[in-house]
Amino acid sequence: MQKLVSIIAYCLNPNHFHLLLTPLVDNGIEKYMQKIAGYTRYFNEKYKRNGVLFQGKFKSKHIDSNEYLLQVSAYINMNNRNKLGTRSTKLSKSSLEEYTKYEKGLCDTKIISEQFRNKKEYHGFALDSWQYTQELKKELAMS
Repeated sequence: MQKLVSIIAYCLNPNHFHLLLTPLVDNGIEKYMQKIAGYTRYFNEKYKRNGVLFQGKFKSKHIDSNEYLLQVSAYINMNNRNKLGTRSTKLSKSSLEEYTKYEKGLCDTKIISEQFRNKKEYHGFALDSWQYTQELKKELAMS
């Protein structure tokens, strides 16, 4: 079976997920997302239920710069964390450990990791980026 995408980063939360993907074939991301939709059908049939498994509709954004790529990787890797950087729930999992520890997983971390001297430097970048994003969200909510 041909691989459709390369997973760069992910975060699985109880009610939604984030994926940073790069296509490996034409329309690879679309085909991959169709497979996820197929899993929803399977899950609903198996557990005799109906409806969505994840909150909200599928959204995608094109990453058009390296700076945006790094920011998105940090946002996704830290999405299940509180502002101190610790996991907010045991029911979630992200690829952060693949970037900050020597854990092998689903991700092709090379495109991000090669841009940092070491795993500690990436972790600091991700934490700073996450905290900045949280501050921006708070400011926007107040205005």
